[in-house]
Amino acid sequence: MRRLFVVLLLSSLPLLAQTITVKDPQGRPVAGARVSLQSSSQGQVLEVRTTAADGTVSVGGGPASHVEILAPGFGPYSDSVPTADQTITLRLAPVTETVIVTAADTPLEVQQGNASASLLSSDQLELMQPVSAAEAIRFLPGAVVNAAGRRGSLSSLFVRGGESRYNKVIVDGVPVNDTGGTFDFGVVPMQEVERVEFVRGASSALYGSDAMTSTVQFFTRTGSTRVPELRFGADGGNFGTAHGYASLAGAYRRFDYNVFADETHSEGQGVNDAYSNSSQGANLGVQITKDVAFRLRTRHSNSRTGVQSFWNFNGQPLLPFDTDQYARQNNFLASGELTILAPANWQHRISGYEYHHKRLNRDQAPDRGCGPPLFLDCDFNDLFTQNKAGLAYRAEWSPRANLRTNLGYEFEVENGYVNQDFSGFTINSHGLRRNHGLYGEQYLQFGRVIFLGGVRWVNNETFGHRAIPRAAITVQALNARGPVFTGTKLRFAYGEGIKAPRLEESFGAVGAFGIVTLPNPDLKAERNRSLEAGIIQNFGLRTALTATYFNNRFSDQVAFSFNPATFTSQYVNLNKALSHGAEVELHTRPIDRLSFTASYTHTSTQVLVAPLAFDPLLQAGRPLLRRPRHAGGLLATYAHRRWGASLGGSFVGRRTDSDFGYTTPPVTHAAGYARWDMGAWYALNRYATAYANVENLFNRKYEEVAGYPALKANFRAGMRFRFGGE
Repeated sequence: MRRLFVVLLLSSLPLLAQTITVKDPQGRPVAGARVSLQSSSQGQVLEVRTTAADGTVSVGGGPASHVEILAPGFGPYSDSVPTADQTITLRLAPVTETVIVTAADTPLEVQQGNASASLLSSDQLELMQPVSAAEAIRFLPGAVVNAAGRRGSLSSLFVRGGESRYNKVIVDGVPVNDTGGTFDFGVVPMQEVERVEFVRGASSALYGSDAMTSTVQFFTRTGSTRVPELRFGADGGNFGTAHGYASLAGAYRRFDYNVFADETHSEGQGVNDAYSNSSQGANLGVQITKDVAFRLRTRHSNSRTGVQSFWNFNGQPLLPFDTDQYARQNNFLASGELTILAPANWQHRISGYEYHHKRLNRDQAPDRGCGPPLFLDCDFNDLFTQNKAGLAYRAEWSPRANLRTNLGYEFEVENGYVNQDFSGFTINSHGLRRNHGLYGEQYLQFGRVIFLGGVRWVNNETFGHRAIPRAAITVQALNARGPVFTGTKLRFAYGEGIKAPRLEESFGAVGAFGIVTLPNPDLKAERNRSLEAGIIQNFGLRTALTATYFNNRFSDQVAFSFNPATFTSQYVNLNKALSHGAEVELHTRPIDRLSFTASYTHTSTQVLVAPLAFDPLLQAGRPLLRRPRHAGGLLATYAHRRWGASLGGSFVGRRTDSDFGYTTPPVTHAAGYARWDMGAWYALNRYATAYANVENLFNRKYEEVAGYPALKANFRAGMRFRFGGE
């Protein structure tokens, strides 16, 4: 009997739980990697888990014979199940196998996600050292960033001809757009941002309102080392620029932490061009049990920007600049997420968030004149306050390697106030709405075909019910033909996007002297019908060439209607517009240390219907403002053990713009420009690293928005230190 017991015990050892530790090529733990155990004979998924902050995951043995690991920014790992504890080192993602999580509600390789997607990794961000999000995303394929001024100025994103309000922005799981879609990328600090994911195309089926033409998602670094890791540094440069930061991160047993702070100040170029921003944040996690984990994230920032306003048009100083106007922002977000791994390959995520945004624009002295006919510089006080809170439930079911189902429910409360005082003329508005959303998403791979589809049902308190579909299919048209041509894929996608009205558009406003903006309970969401088709040609695992045609038809766009007889106004759904074009991208990683991306976008836009447009540039038949017909980008990064360097280029062609009647003759365009940025670092030893960055390397004079000249060549240099860690 004892001998039989020993035999049974030995034979069952492979079935006992093993610990898999997932690390990157530098030996750092990889948190949040998706680990699935499969039966290789039938492709059945037996168990799905996620690595903890220290990169470990405990998996049961059972009959599984195959393990697959997916982690954003790395190549997929696939091998037989280890029979004992094992450390698995992921390789840097080959161009053809980059994994992201924004294209679908689950980690997928970009070419399987059936979407036009790009990624900025932690290594790339470390080389670029961007001051703000605007300085990072401008080099991504298909992104056109327009800053109305210099550092800290209002910076908008235009994608595929859409409005700047048509981009969904998510920070650590929190949607941070204003009610109505507006978002300022110019004051978003990038300290401790681990990666940025950027998906082009309508994604409202997955993300709801605002995801009309793109979705941008930011992720904060997770502490992962057993020994606490202290990072701090400082740099300075011309225009009175100074920057300092610090972070403390680590993981101990079931807990992980990362707390950080960042401070930036610049005097800017000329009078009233100073910018300062102070930010703090934390990313805390606990593995409650093997199957249950909880994570809490929080960020706060407080900024002040001097606003010179519009004054220099295409190199000509046609107006004096403002000497006292300024803008302030205060932002706070917090999110909590509970992840539960359940039997039968179910994963449940319950999350909640709170977001508070306060924005003030103030001009106290009419130093440029406040008389007719232009009223160029009257005193005003513009205050916008917004609170968002939400709860969400998400579930993923993975019965097989080629089949995943995602289901979810979201509830959100939006509460906002607008208080404006324009030389004694006041406007006040308040709106509160509660929104519900149900969605489902299906991923299916069979043979050469990959299908990804979904639908969202929205119940919005202002525009009512609506179903929003999305479907995409990728076909492996040609298999590998030798070592060079390693596969040709065709991709087709259809999706719809919606954008909820701003609160003042739906709820109206009350002004001085009896002037009223009437509420419009029948105001509908703005819509986008999006089509795209593309081809992906892979050359080995290290190079991919992609060409995509896109077509967006925007409808129910909101316009402002004024009735002079009654002195009342109202927002109505009237306008329509069209945007179509093509994107070409080249991604290559000839060696692990070197990556190169080049892109070109051709966009043709047209106003189809705009009966209330007062400016001829905004009327039907005209191209949409600030959308260049030609745009391109380039980003090259090289990272060695001791040194690294990056080179980024942003190329934007001539585009329609306006001075809105403030100059004679009128300004009707903004000139094209090319901007180059460069960065480098050198490790002096294991503790200290010197780095430097130059923006606008060739000191070009240009304007991203007509009337607002960009900053001249500016550089920063400094040192960063790292103690502890592993």
